This record gives sequence, C-alpha cells and structure tokens, in this order.
Amino acid sequence: MKEIISTITSKGQVTIPAEVRKHLGLKKREKIAFVIDEEGDVHLKTPHYPTLAALRGAAGSLPHPMSWEDIEQVVEDEGLDKVAGVTRLEP
Repeated sequence: MKEIISTITSKGQVTIPAEVRKHLGLKKREKIAFVIDEEGDVHLKTPHYPTLAALRGAAGSLPHPMSWEDIEQVVEDEGLDKVAGVTRLEP
C-alpha cells in the first residue's frame, strides 16, 4: 500500500497527484467518483456508465437547444464517433 498526500484548498478543491492520475488513466476534464463503502472507507475511481440513462446529468447542461445535426457535428469534431464506434446517431 502506498500513501500519497494532497492538500485541500480553501475552496474545498484537491489536486490529484500525477501518480494517481496516471494510475487511473485520467485526462483533463474527466470525471472521478468518490465511493464510500460499508465500512466508511472512501475510494477514488473512474466512473463507468453502463447505460445511457446513467449518463443523465454527467455532462452538464447546454446553454441552448441543439439539433441532431449539431450534436452529430460535435461528436465528429471531438472524435467521439471513433472512440465510441458510432457511425451515425439516430434521433
């Protein structure tokens, strides 16, 4: 077991040490989950979304409504279609 120390700022923020980010495979803007188990121990992990419904709220909200064409363009621009294996989104 290895203990790595980090400091909580006055705003309640914590910098995740580079070694931990590397171990979890975290990149900028990715989400992390704090899990409290039955014994009260807290674990840090990368969240997994098994269903589309589980993603609700994970990405935040849009400043304005988007058409399916706009959404498809964002997916293509961000390269998400290649990551997710999506060839075409259906409304």
